[in-house]
Amino acid sequence: MDRTILHSDCNCYYASVEMLHQPKLWDIPMAVGGDPEARHGIILTANYIAKRRGVKTGMALWQARQVCPEITFVPPRMDLYIKFSRMIREIYSEYTDLIEPFGLDEAWLDTSGSCSVKGDGMRIAKEISGRIKKEIGITVSVGVSWNKIYAKLGSDYKKPDAITEFSRQNYREKAFPLPAGDLLYVGRSTQRKLHNLGITTIGELAGTDPALLQRIFGKVGLMLYAFAAGLDETPVSPEHTEAPVKSIGNSTTTPRDLTCDEDVKLVLYLLSESVAKRCRENGFAGQVIEIYVRDNELYSVGRQRKIAVPTNISHEIEAVAMELFHEVYHWHRPIRSIGVRVADLKPESIPWQISLFQSPEQREKLLAADRAADDIRRRFGFHAVQRGIMYCDRYLSSLNASADDHMIHPHSYLERGNRTGAEKILHLNV
Repeated sequence: MDRTILHSDCNCYYASVEMLHQPKLWDIPMAVGGDPEARHGIILTANYIAKRRGVKTGMALWQARQVCPEITFVPPRMDLYIKFSRMIREIYSEYTDLIEPFGLDEAWLDTSGSCSVKGDGMRIAKEISGRIKKEIGITVSVGVSWNKIYAKLGSDYKKPDAITEFSRQNYREKAFPLPAGDLLYVGRSTQRKLHNLGITTIGELAGTDPALLQRIFGKVGLMLYAFAAGLDETPVSPEHTEAPVKSIGNSTTTPRDLTCDEDVKLVLYLLSESVAKRCRENGFAGQVIEIYVRDNELYSVGRQRKIAVPTNISHEIEAVAMELFHEVYHWHRPIRSIGVRVADLKPESIPWQISLFQSPEQREKLLAADRAADDIRRRFGFHAVQRGIMYCDRYLSSLNASADDHMIHPHSYLERGNRTGAEKILHLNV
């Protein structure tokens, strides 16, 4: 018996919440993004007026201003968006406990067990859509299908405030003519490769020999074939289950271009403090340090290194990050953004044999200093205590790299390690 899967996607979510709180924004082009003066961030979402004038999610603020000079930027308020997301999920929870978030504004719902009481998928989708509009004040687009991929395709099919069903009876007629790029995980690069093979639509992808796709794309080719052909069987994860944390990182677009090692060192300390703090809060220490650098022409490079002893000490993270920076970047151009990440996380309570060249007493002092700074910042704010290097450039050090400013990113569809139809194909040795 087929499942009944819904994918609910809030329309222009951040912008919708802001317009709900600021009615003056309803009739003008607006977008939620960073601070245009400090050059922080990109367009997170825009309302439909701005979208019709060419503003797109992911566009830099200056680019959005070029295509729509009269646009109004609103800084993001993540606490507000999280609050609304929780209220929306409370509505979902009245229909099923199988709710898998895909970011703040999207979620899959497996309502198979509710159909005998609540009605079929379309009826449940209409009821949920109506309740969110009436009780929350924003709109959603909902896809209904027997698998997660087609449910997601359905929520993207028609916007805003729409419900689309891809059923066993109509999916060839409705879904197969759509561009292959509409499928989850068919990005621009994959779409270009498919186009070179003469595959432009979902139907053509579903009709392609999976052995050919496997030779060209590896296992991903089988996954894409399964997605297109409606073979995906990935379950909707129960509510409040999350994939295990694999890494902790932070990156930023700097208030001005970085032009020298001293600039980089200052920003790396800010980022390392943020990452180390989050590691300690979650009881982790990491054994892989990674940096990411992007120059002012948007060319990106990165490098990582495995260290001998896992760490959650900001000084140690910054020291390795700075060494990696010297290895990977040679000042061809000024730097626009930079990031630090700690991976290969392990419980901080696990004992490790430190190097003969490391002083355990010195490490304990550094960790104690970090924890003392955490406590002061928790009580009095991020800028209540700072390193002396921050006084070398008060403009750069005004950046708040605390965890409170982080954006919420959606989980990867694949990170939960679920068995899909593609894996079944693989086991058949196609």
